[in-house]
Amino acid sequence: MTPLDLATLHARCFSIPRPWSAGEFDEILADPLVFLLVEGDAGFLLGRAVAGEAELLTLAVAPEARRRGLGQRLVSRFLYQARLRGADSAFLEVAADNDAAQAVYARAGFLPAGRRRGYYRDAEGASVDALVLRRALDAAAPPAAS
Repeated sequence: MTPLDLATLHARCFSIPRPWSAGEFDEILADPLVFLLVEGDAGFLLGRAVAGEAELLTLAVAPEARRRGLGQRLVSRFLYQARLRGADSAFLEVAADNDAAQAVYARAGFLPAGRRRGYYRDAEGASVDALVLRRALDAAAPPAAS
């Protein structure tokens, strides 16, 4: 997927947080610590691993492709890639009102680690909290769902 493809799909999936532009995708993909995982043209995940930690930067699945396990597969692949890159923990932020995404992350073994009050803004300027989720990646951690 090109940065424009990523931005187009991201815009179809998000209003909170705001969708990223093709230029933003181009810039982040230039970072050698960032990795992109794709599921055809229906979904993608961007992650970054550095200093023993992995961060799930964004996950997007086309609305018409949801509830088919694509998001869960991408998260499982992210966890695998994070381990390969030397991470022993992974974290992410998710909008507190995004129940579907929270369910995907919970199935993958992510647990609440904190809350960022008013982290996101919607189109009208109202704030939405971000939940910080974390998952250990050591041998004792539960396996990711497949």
